[in-house]
Amino acid sequence: MKKAILGTKLGMLQIFDDSGRVVPVTVVKAGPCVVTQLKTKENDGYEAIQVGYSPAKEKHLTKPLKGHFIKHNVSPMRHLREFRLEDCSSYELGNEIKVDVFAAGEVVDVIGVSKGKGFQGSIRRHGFHRGPMQHGSKYHRRTGSLNAKGPARVWRGRKAPGRMGGDTVTVQGLHIVRVDADKDLILIKGAVPGAKKGVVLIRNSFKA
Repeated sequence: MKKAILGTKLGMLQIFDDSGRVVPVTVVKAGPCVVTQLKTKENDGYEAIQVGYSPAKEKHLTKPLKGHFIKHNVSPMRHLREFRLEDCSSYELGNEIKVDVFAAGEVVDVIGVSKGKGFQGSIRRHGFHRGPMQHGSKYHRRTGSLNAKGPARVWRGRKAPGRMGGDTVTVQGLHIVRVDADKDLILIKGAVPGAKKGVVLIRNSFKA
């Protein structure tokens, strides 16, 4: 990737573009992110930067994390991520990545954790059709046949009731409508995965 930043999803609203059309946007408070570690081919076998987001109190950190931040002489952070950028040579420990690395009109991919919906049936989870709702049917919202008689077992990966949501989701090809560098805000057209106050990763689009 060329550039990326971590942020917090604040919610959705509507704005008007220059032609007066209503545009639904998601507001993300992105950065500032601090470079907490530099990884090189000599030491780690690959080049990357580790960034931290959202300041944390020392009492909330484990001893290994405390030692990690003390070793690199950076302030404690709540979230750590690695970015394998095309050019990592321009970054140094303690550098800040701010929202102004992106501009209006750019196309980005947003990665987040989808909303958890608990244990759900096959109709809501996979879009199965239900049976007739008359009293004599005896088949309404059940899963139905799971497999042929031959194997005498259920194949792995069969669509069935289970936990829904809470998965890492990537939405590709979203357009940045506006960037507010003073307030560290990015307005992205459309919806991004996750609930309010959830942490998301914004990167340059791979397919744009």
